Amino acid sequence: MPTIEHIAAALFAAALVHTFATKWFERMADRFPRHAGLFHLLGEVEVVFGFWAAVLIVAMAVLSGGKEAVAYAESRQYTEPLFVFVIMVIAASRPVLEMVRRLISATARLVPARTMLAQVWLGLAAVPLLGSLITEPAAMTLAALMLAPQIFRQGMPEWLKYGALGVLFVNISIGGTLTSYAAPPVLMVVSAWQWDTLFMAKTFGWRATIAVLINATAITYLLRSHIADEVLTATDDGKPAVPLLVSAIHLAFLAGVVISAHHPVIFLGLFLFFLGFMQAYDRYQNPPILKEGLLVGFFLAGLVILGGMQQWWLQPIVSKLEPTALFFSAVALTAITDNAALTYLGSLIEGISDQGKYMLVAGAVAGGGLTVIANAPNPAGVALLRHGFEDESIGAGGLLLGALPPTLVAAVLFFF
Repeated sequence: MPTIEHIAAALFAAALVHTFATKWFERMADRFPRHAGLFHLLGEVEVVFGFWAAVLIVAMAVLSGGKEAVAYAESRQYTEPLFVFVIMVIAASRPVLEMVRRLISATARLVPARTMLAQVWLGLAAVPLLGSLITEPAAMTLAALMLAPQIFRQGMPEWLKYGALGVLFVNISIGGTLTSYAAPPVLMVVSAWQWDTLFMAKTFGWRATIAVLINATAITYLLRSHIADEVLTATDDGKPAVPLLVSAIHLAFLAGVVISAHHPVIFLGLFLFFLGFMQAYDRYQNPPILKEGLLVGFFLAGLVILGGMQQWWLQPIVSKLEPTALFFSAVALTAITDNAALTYLGSLIEGISDQGKYMLVAGAVAGGGLTVIANAPNPAGVALLRHGFEDESIGAGGLLLGALPPTLVAAVLFFF
C-alpha cells in the first residue's frame, strides 16, 4: 500500500502535468460550452497547485484521519504566499505604478534610441534589477503592468511574446540576487550560511547584472520592429493626476511591507491601513488587483502544501551531488520544484562546501524562469499577462522554450 509520501509525490507530478495542460482545458471550454466554466477554472494556471493540494489534504484525511490532515496543513509556513499577495496589490496601485512609469520615461529619454524602445528595454532590464531593492514579486508586478500594453498584447507574434516572457521571468529570478533579502531562494539560505548583501553583490550581483543586460538587449532587438512609437499612457478614466505626497505615502507602505516581509502580522496590518488609505483617496486610485493577488497566493499556498512532502526524494538527490553536477541538477530541478524549496533543502545539508553552496543557489536562480512554479513571482506574471496570449492562457511549453535562451546566458555567467 502506498504511503502518503508516495501519494503526495504522485499528486505533485499530476500538478506538473496539469500546468502543461492549461491551454488544452481552455480549448475544451470552447468545444463543450455547457461545461465551459469548469474547464476555464481548470485552465487557470494559478488554480493548479491549490486544486491538487486540496486533493492531498482529502487523501490524508481519508488515510490518516481529519486531525492529521488539518495538523499538516496548519504546520506549513504561509508567509511567502501572504507576502506576495500584499506586495502585488500595493506595487500595482496607480500611485506606485505612475511614479515608476515617470522614472522609466525620464530615463528612456536619455538613452540614444527610440523612446518607446528604450522604455521596453528598461522594463526588461532596470525593473528586474530594481527587484533587489523592492523584492522580486514587486518587480514582477511593476514590469508586467508596464510591459503588457507594448509587448503582451494581441497583434504581437506569439513566439516573441513567449521570448519576452522568458526573458522577464529569468531576469526577475537573477535580478534579485544583488541583495540578501529580495530573492526567495536566497532568503532560504542567508541565515544558515551567513550570506549578507555585500557577499551577494560581490559573488552574484555582477554576474546577474551582465546576464540581465544581455537578455534584455537581445529580446528588445528582436522586438524593435513591433514596438509602437506613440507615448504609452495609462487608462486612468479621466482621474486627476496623482499628487507627489500620495505617491510618497504609497511608496512608504511598499517599503514597510518589504522591511517586515518575514512578519505577516506586521505587513498584513500595514496592508489593512493601506486599503483604508486607498479608500480615503480613491479619486487617485485604480481598482486594486485583489483577484489576481489572491489567485497567486492560492497557487503558492498550494505549492507550499504539496512541496512540503517532497523532501523524501529531493534531499537525497541534492545531498549526493558534486558542485558541478549540483549546479546543472539545480537548474533542472528548479523547473519542477520551487527554487526556494530547493535551496531550503540544501541549507539542511551538513558539511556542504562553499563551492557547493554557491553552485546550488546559482543553479536555482538561473533556472527560475523555466516554468511557472520555478520562482515565486512567476505566477504573478502569469496572472497579469495571460490575457495578452492566445486563448488568454500561457502554455507551459511555450514558456519553457522562451526561457531557454536567457537561462543559458544566466547559466554560463553563473557557472564560470
